[in-house]
Amino acid sequence: MLRDGLFLVGPMGAGKTTIGRQLANVLHREFKDSDHEIVRRTGASIPLIFDIEGEEGFRRRESEVIADLSAEKNLVLATGGGAVLREENRRHLRERGVVIYLFASIDQLLKRTSRDRNRPLLQTADPRGTLEELMRVRDPLYRETADMVLYTDDRSVRSVIKEILIRLDELAAESERADKA
Repeated sequence: MLRDGLFLVGPMGAGKTTIGRQLANVLHREFKDSDHEIVRRTGASIPLIFDIEGEEGFRRRESEVIADLSAEKNLVLATGGGAVLREENRRHLRERGVVIYLFASIDQLLKRTSRDRNRPLLQTADPRGTLEELMRVRDPLYRETADMVLYTDDRSVRSVIKEILIRLDELAAESERADKA
């Protein structure tokens, strides 16, 4: 039996929100973004939460949101880039859905995030160095959590979604074979 939720993980700028919205549309599912849900629940921007509560306060809020949203049915969820840092988040995602790691190169991530001021971890003199360090820590966690890894560099949203759909069909077939065994 294939798990219900579809959860997108990966670094900021990998395409989780853009691809997630379109994927949800194609599959006639609801779409939610954990960062947007945190903002909705708190009434505060993510940079403001970081300023007031620090990264630890933000991560606590993020874990609460992921615990809630990952339990919903027929949902496509885009998680924040650091969601995999906490074991409880990784466990919820693995147990409750299919985890899709959207991977992009550092160059692509820089290009996609360079003008976005809503990314507190990149408000630094060396965004490339920051992204390289984040990926050094997080890439193994993304891979450990994911059921599939998709590269998004220089690809259209449509081609990534097409690959996700093919791989979901393959996972469903594997799951069905396992259930019969």
